[in-house]
Parts: sequence; structure tokens; C-alpha cells
Amino acid sequence: MTADSPRWFKSSYSSNGGDCVEVAANIPGVVPVRDSKDPHGPALAFDSPAWSSFVSAVKGGEFPA
Repeated sequence: MTADSPRWFKSSYSSNGGDCVEVAANIPGVVPVRDSKDPHGPALAFDSPAWSSFVSAVKGGEFPA
């Protein structure tokens, strides 16, 4: 693993074993996101400010279930 390799983790809320995403927060300026069921598949990459805005919106209830 190189310094630029993502270190993936799942949310502690992802205990259902099903539909989960993994996020890597160790790459400066970029937040990669992937499907935990397909770890060798594609990943999306968001710039850090966009990811922070998304997380804030989710926490604020802007995306009802």
C-alpha cells in the first residue's frame, strides 16, 4: 500500500451487512467512496468541500429516508 492508497472504512451504522458504502479519508483534498459489496469495482471521488457539504446535509435531514 502506498501513501496515496485509500484506507477504506465503513460507518459504524453499517452493521446490517447489506447496502453499505466505504469511504477513505486519508487522501488530502479528495474523498473516495465505493460500494462495500464491490471493493474492486469503481469508486467515486469527491473534493473535500463537496463531501463535507453532503455529510452536513445528511446530518441536517435534507435527504429524508
